[in-house]
Amino acid sequence: MHTETMLAELKGVTSRYGKIVALDNMNLTVRRGELLALLGPNGAGKSTAIGLLLGLHRADTGSVSLFGRDPQEIEARRRIGVMLQSAELPRTLKVRELLNLTASYYPSPRTLAETAAVAGIGDLLGRYYSALSGGQQRRVQFAMALCGRPELLFLDEPTVGMDIEARQQLWSAIRQLVAAGCGVVLTTHYLEEAEALADRVCVIARGKVISEGSVDALRARVAHRRVRCTTSLDVATVAAWPGVVECDVDHGRLRVVTADAESVVRRLLAADLTLCDLEVQRAGLAEAFTELTRDDDASSSEKEAA
Repeated sequence: MHTETMLAELKGVTSRYGKIVALDNMNLTVRRGELLALLGPNGAGKSTAIGLLLGLHRADTGSVSLFGRDPQEIEARRRIGVMLQSAELPRTLKVRELLNLTASYYPSPRTLAETAAVAGIGDLLGRYYSALSGGQQRRVQFAMALCGRPELLFLDEPTVGMDIEARQQLWSAIRQLVAAGCGVVLTTHYLEEAEALADRVCVIARGKVISEGSVDALRARVAHRRVRCTTSLDVATVAAWPGVVECDVDHGRLRVVTADAESVVRRLLAADLTLCDLEVQRAGLAEAFTELTRDDDASSSEKEAA
């Protein structure tokens, strides 16, 4: 990979906290103009991976680079923006003052007007940060993360506490930044957020990457499909068909979960000529994530038993 497209990298990284292995020989790359979503259960190693890239701590083994440099070097850190899940900020400052203070740390920051426009917080500039709601404070923290004109942006659960409209506005701003060439690392518990924004999804469990690829590629790893239709066929009949994993009635429509959607659909159409409202859904990211982490738990249990 050309160095100009790779912004940050973990290479063969292991990181421990006492006897606990937080990261186990992990490899991870972050690229320019791409949003990478890091997903995984609590304790999977996401925060440790980000902490290493931010230079907050050192790896026990392996290498960590940020713009080809040590992440603790100021030249590298001035090229990033960070929005952490929790932030303690001065309560006596107005939003405008917070942004001006933050911008002063960077060599060529955005103007206050540009930052406010991108983050959509023009209406908050004259207000005290401490008087804002939780969702409004998150929007200001996002503005602080992007005011230095970062080439790489770290967003840790960015939309927690936001209403739907504010979340959609932030999603739009993130898309604009990525389109302009900024790299973004996103951690989120909202799977629909990763599904809406991510170019690449990295699923982490037990300190290892267990799946990596596009949202579509991750979905494709889940075999089951959901078939819904309005039919006169009864649940017990369809449930007995080969390949049917689950079958029930949902809001008056038959719902079938199967690993062989094509065969089940053909049989449904042949068995009921009046069948209508047929719909076949592939797995969403939520199902894929659940199944991948379940598979990882199962394989780990088998290894421990062996």
